[in-house]
Amino acid sequence: MDRSALDTLFSAAGALAMLGWAALVVAIGWRRHAAVLRRFAGRVVPLGLGVGYVLLIATNWGPGGYGSLAQVQELFSAPGLVLAGWVHYLAFDLFVGTWIAERAAADEWPAWLLLPALALTFLFGPAGLLAYALVRGLDAWRKRPAARAA
Repeated sequence: MDRSALDTLFSAAGALAMLGWAALVVAIGWRRHAAVLRRFAGRVVPLGLGVGYVLLIATNWGPGGYGSLAQVQELFSAPGLVLAGWVHYLAFDLFVGTWIAERAAADEWPAWLLLPALALTFLFGPAGLLAYALVRGLDAWRKRPAARAA
């Protein structure tokens, strides 16, 4: 696959992921359609990106592997596999962001508490998940006074 085709796929994947993140943020303020928006953000978009990921892996697989850092570096020396890795990030970060939003909605978190976790997940993936887990743990601890006294 030539470089301009990869650039086009990069842009398309980014636009699709941004559409999913936008749906996730809109869902916070639009409770009537929040479930549909979160389903689009957390299911439809990641699955669409997953199709792109599989196609990129299938058509660009080459030397390298996952057995050592050197093998991973060799694997990602191919631009098509770098794009596959990027699509992987886009799909999984959005899926995790949606999972966080669904859990926060079930726990009736206010938007001011959810938005920082989503922003961190959007920008730094696992850091957002960690922030969400810490805040959720503190919230659960705060709501269980009997458990604190024990």
